[in-house]
Amino acid sequence: MVKFIAYIDISGLLLVACSLALASDPSPLQDFCVADPDSKVLVNGVVCKDPERVQADDFLFRGFHLMGNTTNDVGSNVTAVNVAQLPGLNTLGISMARIDFAPWGLNAPHTHPRATEILTVIEGSLLVGFVTSNPENRLITKRLQKGDVFVFPEGLIHFQQNVGNGYAIAIAGLSSQNPGTITIANADFGSNPDIPGDILAKAFQVAIKVVEQIQSKF
Repeated sequence: MVKFIAYIDISGLLLVACSLALASDPSPLQDFCVADPDSKVLVNGVVCKDPERVQADDFLFRGFHLMGNTTNDVGSNVTAVNVAQLPGLNTLGISMARIDFAPWGLNAPHTHPRATEILTVIEGSLLVGFVTSNPENRLITKRLQKGDVFVFPEGLIHFQQNVGNGYAIAIAGLSSQNPGTITIANADFGSNPDIPGDILAKAFQVAIKVVEQIQSKF
């Protein structure tokens, strides 16, 4: 009996340790920690505003009902609501985004290095998918209709494309106050300074002229 109890205690400690290790954002140690963007102190995250100065507007974001401008090369627009737009999200480990799509618009392949994404289609039909890590690089994809929900695991490359002739809308929830976004094409071909052409040519198995042509678009 004693051995059994000891086993349970050790397992509990391991579960707690694993939970802490897997957390993307630190858990809050108070009711709230509204971000103070004016602070000069540098921390992993954002410094808390003095609670005495916190107002209701610190927890409010307006305009999520407004359609984003999709007049661009990919035909989509992301309206992000993270700690930069909504200070009250600081330390809460969540954020969200509205994605608007023109007909056949694309939210190009990208990753969120610090967050899992869960997406629901509000209007239209979307082709979505993500690619598993090396060496399999398996594409998992699905066509979604209005009301469908799909999840993209943290850090994996994923995309969404409107596959209809009308406009589409999706709402995404993310498991970080600051999930980050790395758009693959922009990172590879639009870095500052440029990644050397011979490196990209070898990586993508194309001629350097092709790389230079693509880089000129970013």
